[in-house]
Amino acid sequence: MDKATFASYRKFYNNQLLNDCIPFWMNSDLLDKENGGYITSVDREGKAYNTDKSGWFQGRCLWTFSHLCNLYGKRPEWEEAAQLGKDFLEKYIADEDGRMYFTLTKEGLPLRKRRYFFTESFYVLSMAEYSIMTGDKDALKKAEDCFEMMLSIFRDGSTDPFKITPKSYASTRQERAVSYPMVLISSAQTLRRADPEKAEYYTKIANEMADIIINIHYKPEMNCVLETVGPNGEFIDNPAGRTINPGHSMENSWFLMNQAIYTGDKELLANALKILDCSLEWGWDKEFGGFIYFTDVKGRPCEQLEHDMKLWWVHNEACIATLLAYSITKDEKYWKWFEKAHFYAFGHFADKEYGEWYGYLHKDGTVSHSQKGSMWKGPFHHPRFLMCCEYIFACLEEGKDVVTLL
Repeated sequence: MDKATFASYRKFYNNQLLNDCIPFWMNSDLLDKENGGYITSVDREGKAYNTDKSGWFQGRCLWTFSHLCNLYGKRPEWEEAAQLGKDFLEKYIADEDGRMYFTLTKEGLPLRKRRYFFTESFYVLSMAEYSIMTGDKDALKKAEDCFEMMLSIFRDGSTDPFKITPKSYASTRQERAVSYPMVLISSAQTLRRADPEKAEYYTKIANEMADIIINIHYKPEMNCVLETVGPNGEFIDNPAGRTINPGHSMENSWFLMNQAIYTGDKELLANALKILDCSLEWGWDKEFGGFIYFTDVKGRPCEQLEHDMKLWWVHNEACIATLLAYSITKDEKYWKWFEKAHFYAFGHFADKEYGEWYGYLHKDGTVSHSQKGSMWKGPFHHPRFLMCCEYIFACLEEGKDVVTLL
């Protein structure tokens, strides 16, 4: 590839971010200026159809607006949008036990909590990114304290101050999910940027999580990453234990590549590329194109009824991972994969009339849901993808190495 190609892609991604994605959300019902925070359940045109608030997205949106300011310079509308999220999080997101709500009313009243710590992970990302934007040391401390709580729950579930019925009983069957080290490694990498004085500590944690992903969940003999395994990585021969989530695996691959870039660990990089390679093969739909949501490692029926649907975020992660892999290795196979994912995604998810992307497609690539946002979809995966790819293309155009994506 030549510099002109990279420059063309860079301009395309910049335009998609600043003239399509962000304007859609800024002109939608996302920003709740009355109550604070964000309403992500919006229809094709950006009008709210559900005013309840996703706990995940109170953090995810704050991260997005803060990161926009950190990358492109502060703009009053982005700063105001970030402040809406930060204030709402501080007022309403945490229960008395320190754990955080999964859903809330528009006014901030609690509706639901979940046993996993994903809301907490997005709180960490957002408050850390906000601290970079503002220099707010209190926000950074809150992010770091929450991260330590997540770590304690991950390492010893008995220390969890939030007691509810477990998803399954460990006395009967012990399981571990790849999503936990995944959110911990990304949180550690963001905190490392936010608090350089503790870079060694957060690098150690990120390395620990990388080791768990590779040594516990990655199965070279099966050529895949398993979502759920036994406590020491044992294969569980049931639908959950056989599940492969190509989107998660590709997202993890670029988190691992990011860590390998930072540490200079060639073995980690090699494993990250192996994970990417197998995930691309498992995920790509050879009949209709695009990446499926779930598959079974033994080819048995999937329990998830949506297993063969095409989701926006999976394609976001595929593009980041393949482009980053190309930038590191200059291996043309990754460029071909990037272009295949890029053209499928923009050819099927992009709404050329109202802007932004649809989130959900049927197996054949036709639109399943016309909504642009929900409790699960909002301005996070898509703008993060656009920002990451623009940065990588800028590095390629200038002949520089990628330094960090998180």
